[in-house]
Amino acid sequence: MNGSLPAEYFDALYATAADPWGFATRWYEQRKYACALAALPCARYRRGYEPGCSIGVFTEQLAARCDRLLATDMAQAPLRAARDRLARLAHVEVQRRAVPQDWPSGSFDLLVISELGYYLDPADLQRLWAAATAALEPGGTLLAVHWRHPVADYPQTGDDVHAALAAAPGLGRLVEHVEEDFRLEVYLRTPPAVRSIAAQTGLR
Repeated sequence: MNGSLPAEYFDALYATAADPWGFATRWYEQRKYACALAALPCARYRRGYEPGCSIGVFTEQLAARCDRLLATDMAQAPLRAARDRLARLAHVEVQRRAVPQDWPSGSFDLLVISELGYYLDPADLQRLWAAATAALEPGGTLLAVHWRHPVADYPQTGDDVHAALAAAPGLGRLVEHVEEDFRLEVYLRTPPAVRSIAAQTGLR
């Protein structure tokens, strides 16, 4: 399949299953979410953004670490589920947006790009990383997590996505966690220079 995957691709998936990837039910996903949350270097964030939020399972967990959180998706069905799941959380806003072309305004100190990048072709992926870097506050956190195995429909692999991220200017890597199934990385907006959590908190 050439080009970034359109909204119709995801509409067809959600027409067959409310949670096609098992985000709410699979131990694999629960463990990955726990790894991702543990990798975040700050206990709290002022304003976070999670594009491609799907049905909002990880969004709900991120919300506990954010004063405000914006979550978006390009497909209607998962957004309805996300709004139901997150309705009790007044500090979480759910919108329909397709990135990178409909990137929201304003700045963020947390961006979460999880299981999203490989749906984009290389040109759109470059635009995504450029938009993310421009929107990230100095020293802000960018968390990226992606499945590493090839999928026939996807324009890129998770490793392709992270290779493009590593080449993006204006970011420095703080965390790299690689397993057979997924790659998880945390980058910080530079400057300032990237410092370890121990250094940031005065332990060394």
